[in-house]
Amino acid sequence: MQIGYARISSDDQNLDLQNDALSIAGCKKIYEDRMSGAKASRPGLQMAIEVAREGDVITVWRLDRLGRSLKDLIELVNALERKGVGFTSLQEKIDTTSSGGRLIFHIFGALSEFEANLIRERTHAGLQAARARGRKGGRPKLLDTKQQKLLRKLYNAREHSIGVGDSEAVTRGNDKKAPNRYLRAAS
Repeated sequence: MQIGYARISSDDQNLDLQNDALSIAGCKKIYEDRMSGAKASRPGLQMAIEVAREGDVITVWRLDRLGRSLKDLIELVNALERKGVGFTSLQEKIDTTSSGGRLIFHIFGALSEFEANLIRERTHAGLQAARARGRKGGRPKLLDTKQQKLLRKLYNAREHSIGVGDSEAVTRGNDKKAPNRYLRAAS
């Protein structure tokens, strides 16, 4: 059985175009969602997957109706494949029920993985270059050496009962726990 899935992002959009195309393609039942494709939990999609049996095919009008990221699409299609359910996209002419369609879909997956690896490598190279220029990551320290000494002096004088974090020892940020961290580290 061919099962259709249609999705729009907001209520002011219309599902007629997708439903018509899915009906013409031979879908006996069409499940719908009226929400963003970025949402992981889509009741219509979940129902379509639940009712699909081995040998069935889930069809969408366009790939972006099924999911926003290629990673999510690949995970979903792989889950369908493990269940023995095929997948077709009408606009992109992708059909995982054929060996050629599976090949094309997995090429998309390989390209996605390749892109993720490139991003990871560029990020790593950028961090290394920044470190080589003496740049440190993370947020700046709240207390410089002078402020740390003042904090220690206030603490030793038992001035902390009024809240050392409220004193002029802490001049940046709103981290009231920073003085305690400095005091523990200094002990």
